[in-house]
Amino acid sequence: MTSTPPRSSTPPRPSAARPSSAPPRSAARLHPAAAPAVCSIVPPHLLRRLTEADEPVLVELGERMLRVDSGFRDQRAASGTHRRATPDAAPGPAWQVHDADGTETLPGELVRSPGDPESGDVAVDEAAVGLEATQALLSDWGRSSYDGDGATAVATVHYGQDYANAFWDGTQLVFGDGDGVLFGRFTEPVDVLGHELAHALTQYTAGLVYSGQSGALNESMSDVVGACVKQRLLGQDAADGDWLIGEGIFVAGVQGVALRSMVAPGTAYDDPRLGRDPQPGHMDDYVETTDDNGGVHINSGIPNKAFQLAATAIGGTAWEGAGRIWFAALTSGVPATADFARFAAATVAAAGEQADAVTTAWTQVGVTPDAASTPSPAGPVGGDTRTVAVTRSGGFAGMVQRGAVELDSDDPRAGEVAGLLERIDFTALEQRAAGTPPTGADQYVYEFDCAGARFQASETLLDDDVRRLAAIVLDS
Repeated sequence: MTSTPPRSSTPPRPSAARPSSAPPRSAARLHPAAAPAVCSIVPPHLLRRLTEADEPVLVELGERMLRVDSGFRDQRAASGTHRRATPDAAPGPAWQVHDADGTETLPGELVRSPGDPESGDVAVDEAAVGLEATQALLSDWGRSSYDGDGATAVATVHYGQDYANAFWDGTQLVFGDGDGVLFGRFTEPVDVLGHELAHALTQYTAGLVYSGQSGALNESMSDVVGACVKQRLLGQDAADGDWLIGEGIFVAGVQGVALRSMVAPGTAYDDPRLGRDPQPGHMDDYVETTDDNGGVHINSGIPNKAFQLAATAIGGTAWEGAGRIWFAALTSGVPATADFARFAAATVAAAGEQADAVTTAWTQVGVTPDAASTPSPAGPVGGDTRTVAVTRSGGFAGMVQRGAVELDSDDPRAGEVAGLLERIDFTALEQRAAGTPPTGADQYVYEFDCAGARFQASETLLDDDVRRLAAIVLDS
């Protein structure tokens, strides 16, 4: 395995790069429920917190990051497809690292593949270590790359100018160098590499819908893989690991040790500029929100803690013990809309003689494993019968927009809204919405409170009249 490269705050750039080439793609099929989501390591609530800061440089950073992230969502919506290889594509290397050289062009110049010597570019070599380590972990678990068919794991480093994020865009990994104000290189913590590549694994296996509890499980599974990659590289048992995700990502002066803590959710950072880590570690503190696709980066703290408890109770290494169990659950046919209880039951079923330890870990965070559990769809609730309210959330940046129209007011929109209400079959829409949960982090999710009935629907379920209704009400 390649040795860990030296750290540097200003990594040297390679003097020469090989010609750009399109990264090999796998012909393996996606999970049928998995609309490829753009999944990033920095949660939207942190970016929005920056836009509210007193320091102009932080406001500019937050706004710029949200614009870039929103741009990715728009590009994905415009293309409408996941880039796929042809079925006869030749097998490629296990991984490749490309260099965007400060641009936003993907994948960029190919600069390193397996067998190449260290490049001298710290970010390139860090990415190589992380990709190789994650692919090796998947191989230990009996899987040939994230798709199960030997796909090349492609990463691009030096993305954008002062880009403070890392993400899986549905086809490849992308890493920024950080802004130097709050965040350093996103290739430095090896668990960030593992986290992002694990989103690809989930996309090609369970396809956990990136919303609500299934979305939090999606995020948590990435943290599980990231923690296992890190501890495996360091040769640590579960009891010796620090269970921090993104340790070292903050620059000096930030009051925080990492992006998340699996051993103590909610304690990773507490900084005047970033705010306080909002993750709960128990269902008693579960956060009900329409932000961040239903709090996927927040409520993931609960299954994260369950995994840490299980790993330490089982003993030995996390990747050989609880890690194998969680991987088996992910690939067991668990439904894409699984909630915590359903996924917990899958881990218990996969645990064999460790079933009691796994069950106890989940109950300690307030989750009772239940193989028959299904998410509760939003249904009609009492409300103001003369007010129509719409909330739009989701999208890549996780931003929230709200609007309302009072039908008996002199609001110029009231007449058209009333006419639309007469034409729209809300019963049929509600039934479709209940049976089709939101999919993908790049889709908008709408919550309607129409004359007292409240329900959610993803943008793909809206017909022309409902889209018009949403547009009018949100235009406030």
